[in-house]
Amino acid sequence: MALNVGIVGLPNVGKSTIFQAITSAPAEAANYPFCTIEPNVGIVQVPDERIGKITEYIKPQKVIPAVMEFVDIAGLVAGASKGEGLGNQFLGHIRQVSAIAHVVRCFEDSDVVHVAGKVDPLSDIEVINIELAFADLETVEKRISNLAKLMKSHDKKQKDKAAIAAPVLDRLKAALEQGKPARSVEMDEEEREAIKDLHLITIKDMLYVCNVDEDSIGEDNELVKAVKELAAKEGSKVIKICGKIESEISQLETPEEKKEFLSDMGLKESGLDVLVKAGYELLGLQTYFTAGVQEVRAWTFEKGMKAPECAGIIHTDFEKGFIKAEVYHCSDLFELHSEAKLKEAGKFRIEGKEYLPKDGDVMHFRFNV
Repeated sequence: MALNVGIVGLPNVGKSTIFQAITSAPAEAANYPFCTIEPNVGIVQVPDERIGKITEYIKPQKVIPAVMEFVDIAGLVAGASKGEGLGNQFLGHIRQVSAIAHVVRCFEDSDVVHVAGKVDPLSDIEVINIELAFADLETVEKRISNLAKLMKSHDKKQKDKAAIAAPVLDRLKAALEQGKPARSVEMDEEEREAIKDLHLITIKDMLYVCNVDEDSIGEDNELVKAVKELAAKEGSKVIKICGKIESEISQLETPEEKKEFLSDMGLKESGLDVLVKAGYELLGLQTYFTAGVQEVRAWTFEKGMKAPECAGIIHTDFEKGFIKAEVYHCSDLFELHSEAKLKEAGKFRIEGKEYLPKDGDVMHFRFNV
């Protein structure tokens, strides 16, 4: 699915280090601004212990986990919305992603220069948010200036769309002028659809990623506490990660070595696993499985999709010719251990076109084309 999370932040906050660790992709990481110019793209496996448990009861020839895409976007600076620091190019990259992970520096290190000369995460967040808001404000103002022309269009659909968009554009303009994100503006589905083609940056969901030092991976330092307080007011989520630790973990070769390293650090899972899961949740994604002797595979779908749409993720023919879905939940398999026992217990169901698949469903589709 073409859903991804863009990793943004000021230069030298640890963005590229984190990206390199999460994807094991060769994103250049160096101690100077604008190290990353073109966005790096990485495909990452979604950590999910359920797929391993399924293979304990259904022995496949191969196992294919769910994946998601992360995009490492070059560091923004103050004035980016006016073209500073290759700003227009960078802002264009952010428009293409589905959600944003904003990496914020929450550690002191005299060996790693900060673009502003001091470590102040709230100031960093303000710089990024204002630049993104100003970029969106320019987009909104351009559309407002074209409204009169669109209102006179002979195309009824375009005319109606412009009429719906007019009041919400005014509300967006007022919010963005104050540096507030578009996602803070209340909109119904019809209004949201009417301005969808603007591809506003600040309408995307935001996750704050606090990059901390090793001493702060357990207990929050004051910088992290400040970010969490701000995020709570915005209704945004925060996770904590130590780029240095994650970089070390990424160099280990086997899952056993990584598990031992985490255990020694007193951690249950890596910060990168937390980030991937948070990104998955941020995008409103869930997982269903197909399971058979040939393969056990995790498929990513958007929450709220109906069964035929989920079938279409495998192949468009599955959606076009959808008849029924054979469904059970993986938790029932873990309890009863076989599909035969699932059927005996009445846990194996037949669902139709209106069925809303649940996270963790195991599904087989019947179709006819």
